[in-house]
Amino acid sequence: MHAQSFNTHDITNQSPPFENVNLFAADRALQEAIAREGAEWAAEALTAFGESVGSARGFEIGRLANENPPRLKRFDQKGFPIDFVEYHPTYHEAMAMSFAAGMHCRPGVSVSDTETAPTGGTGGQVARLGHLYLMTQMEAGHVCPVTMTHASISTLKMQPEIYAPLQSLLNSRTYDPSFQPYAQKTSITIGMGMTEKQGGTDVRANTTRALPCSAPGPGNAYQLIGHKWFLSAPMSDAFLMLAQAPGGLSCFFVPRFRPDGTVNAIRLQRLKDKLGNRSNASSEVELQNAHGWLIGEEGRGVPAIIEMVTMTRLDCAIASAGQMRLALAMALFHCRRRTVFQKRLVDQTLMAGVLADMALDVEASTALAFRLARAFDCSEDDEREAAWQRVMTPVTKYWVCKLAPALGYEAMECLGGNGYVEDGMVARLYRELPLNAIWEGSGNVMCLDLLRVLRQAPDQARLVFDEIRTLANGERRLISSLSSIEAHLSGNTVDLERHARSLVEDLARTASGALLHAHAPTAVADAFLEKRLGTRFHQTYGAGHHHLDSAAILERALPEI
Repeated sequence: MHAQSFNTHDITNQSPPFENVNLFAADRALQEAIAREGAEWAAEALTAFGESVGSARGFEIGRLANENPPRLKRFDQKGFPIDFVEYHPTYHEAMAMSFAAGMHCRPGVSVSDTETAPTGGTGGQVARLGHLYLMTQMEAGHVCPVTMTHASISTLKMQPEIYAPLQSLLNSRTYDPSFQPYAQKTSITIGMGMTEKQGGTDVRANTTRALPCSAPGPGNAYQLIGHKWFLSAPMSDAFLMLAQAPGGLSCFFVPRFRPDGTVNAIRLQRLKDKLGNRSNASSEVELQNAHGWLIGEEGRGVPAIIEMVTMTRLDCAIASAGQMRLALAMALFHCRRRTVFQKRLVDQTLMAGVLADMALDVEASTALAFRLARAFDCSEDDEREAAWQRVMTPVTKYWVCKLAPALGYEAMECLGGNGYVEDGMVARLYRELPLNAIWEGSGNVMCLDLLRVLRQAPDQARLVFDEIRTLANGERRLISSLSSIEAHLSGNTVDLERHARSLVEDLARTASGALLHAHAPTAVADAFLEKRLGTRFHQTYGAGHHHLDSAAILERALPEI
């Protein structure tokens, strides 16, 4: 009997793997946001990068890096402590790709070997974040140390004698994973250690102590003794850490190696067993007289490290928008190739409504996140951009990162059982999606941050509202929503805190709706305003979708590929 006699079926109704897709060329909303916010000059580099990260090899790198998570080696073969984390080779491949794209360094250096920002660095952050938006779709875990390295520069610059010898290493495009003193390396990564068991977000409750080795003061050496509950990317070459100095909570630059070349006393206790973000190591650590240098004045640790935190919040918003985009693209790609009841899924009225509704949030999130990116590109003397940065960083981070898990679940449901199994990317993506809402300030922290700026700098809020009003150009739903927000702000402090989440969400929807009204196609903008600012707001995707021009929205969301 021939072997083919045992064939039980032909495979006729499965979608192919989502791969070999140029993630930039297929994303019209991203292309337009990049151009609109000042980085059109980077389109060629982003197109090449989109092809690389969306290739079969790119997605295979992401799969292998997550299926082979890092391993902690606390001791060498003779029992000496080394506190070394071993990564799969694909993790290092992803890091090398991100370094080559310049995602880790401050704009002003070219964003790629072939594309350089115009004089003055216009759009440098937008271009860098365009690469991040694409890379997080391929592999999100390694982006953590890339993001922290970039964000650390703002804090390190506060202590010039520490920053100066690091500058060329921070800007190097050649990734160097070797474990040796940073002075012997071609590039470095910087991590961050704030969280302790007893404090969490309340870093002033931290108990790690820092004692001066000789004279206290900025740039001088200290010994750190204590414990950190979360130290992400523990193989970084140095960390910015908070500790209680004699003068109060302070910020320190703590390298993996002491000045004499010996391994610093940063003792890794264990790696966290996390829900997602598996390729990236996160550890508990004990500081046993670890060597570090003070950045800024004693007692000024929070103002010092908040510079780094603010930058990471921007990256969180961009990454979540990128991950939402991947979820939508995979769902739409599948639904165009899966037949149910003799029709493609995408041609089923209910499914088309769900997908189109999801596409509205993806485009709105992308528009809002990259508008924020532009604010970080502008000079500090630009009052309008400084106001948008200060007011809209917590708003954007809250809203985009909160939307992501729900949208990821809906994408998983679009794929049915194929989405729930570990063979594809959807399940891994779903585990990743909650992270950015937690990291660098949870939802309530973002709400309280907005209330703080509204109390301390009401003029900045007015500048933001003025821009939204200009973008709205008289559109009644936007004007009504903005007026409602302004009226709400006139209430008492207790009411503001009680309704802070509603305030943040209303402001996010109004700002993103205004951006879409000004720049997106009519089918997208009108549908978003009707669905998100209209009188009937529905909680789940696809509910009340009868007003959507689903075909036009979906063709924009992902052209036929």
